[in-house]
Amino acid sequence: MIPGKLGNRECYSTSYICLTCHGFRPFLTQVSCLLVILSLAKQAVKLRGCSNVDSLGLAAYVPTTSRVAANQKETAVGRMDGKVALISGGARGQGAIEAKMFCDEGAKVVLGDILDEQGRALEKDLQASGAEATFVHLDVTKEVDWRDAVAMAERHYGKLNVLVNNAGVTMRQSIEETSEEDWDDIMGINVKGVFLGTKCAIPAMRRTGGGSIINISSVAGIVGSKTTSAAYSATKGAVRLFTKAAAMQHVQENIRCNSVHPGPIATEMIRGLIAGEAAWDQRLARLPMGRAGTPEEVAYGVVYLASDESSYMTGSELVIDGGTTAQ
Repeated sequence: MIPGKLGNRECYSTSYICLTCHGFRPFLTQVSCLLVILSLAKQAVKLRGCSNVDSLGLAAYVPTTSRVAANQKETAVGRMDGKVALISGGARGQGAIEAKMFCDEGAKVVLGDILDEQGRALEKDLQASGAEATFVHLDVTKEVDWRDAVAMAERHYGKLNVLVNNAGVTMRQSIEETSEEDWDDIMGINVKGVFLGTKCAIPAMRRTGGGSIINISSVAGIVGSKTTSAAYSATKGAVRLFTKAAAMQHVQENIRCNSVHPGPIATEMIRGLIAGEAAWDQRLARLPMGRAGTPEEVAYGVVYLASDESSYMTGSELVIDGGTTAQ
């Protein structure tokens, strides 16, 4: 690279394609040619009343590094700047990672969970980092809690753009081992919780002019498994189809609804269900990539669905499973 100056700008280049010489010339010759061109451009600006050289199509002949340097003062824009999000199950694990990532991308976040102590601690940590985050007690099986959480989002931040129905539980019992109480409990959190969250968020999103609802399902909601609880699979299959119905019923209101289907993810909840490192290693050996996913890998997909980058997606299934369902 040979340094030089063009007007009062630093520029770096090895050669230029010259308009007057029609070829490559050494750097100093090219600078001379550029100065002639720019001098003529200034005269043309005066004659034509143009406001800048770009209108004459000459910007392409200014070194790229100079154009980049001129724009270095522009402020970076987060992928979720100006958005307000409500995340259920946001106090720990997958929900906490999503909350942190949303804040990093410029969103204001309401964290909903029954784990008050952990939720308050996360709220404090996020606020200390400069993020705008608020915790609210949220039992996803109670409509009154959902209404309070949505109201808090609107009261604190003026609107609601994004809902992540992240809260959920799992179980390992077989069909015969599953009690009626077990069935009701998992259906209440995994399915009723998604229904109530969606129901309470839609009016707020309508007032905002649209929004994005993201329902965390699972690959267990797409394919069956010998080792996964049938009750758990039933809840995640219900979330998958509920998502599609909600998407179709509210697409004309600019409210999008998509589901995310993670494969095995290395969270505390999943590790707690598998006894011992040997069993965990055996589980990993059956996966095409030979490893479990991370909460961050799922959260990247959730950020995408929450942002305007996914504006043409609704009723879709975002599978993040390391190839599990491709087997």
